Amino acid sequence: MRTIIDLRQEHVDKLSRYCAREGVSRAEAVRRAVAALPEESPSERRRVALDATRGVWRDRKLDALEFVRTLRADWD
Repeated sequence: MRTIIDLRQEHVDKLSRYCAREGVSRAEAVRRAVAALPEESPSERRRVALDATRGVWRDRKLDALEFVRTLRADWD
């Protein structure tokens, strides 16, 4: 599919530098950029990240307040 897009001059310049560096056409550079777009929304990515880290400290025998105090002591 062909499409027409409007770009600010700074983006045209950046695109031109990328194309020269990678040795690709503008069309190929735009295809690569679109392919690199994430499938999920930012809120979905946050949810996935939170789910991946949920409970990582559950097995630690550590008092949270004491842990924070230890970290802050390093600042002194």
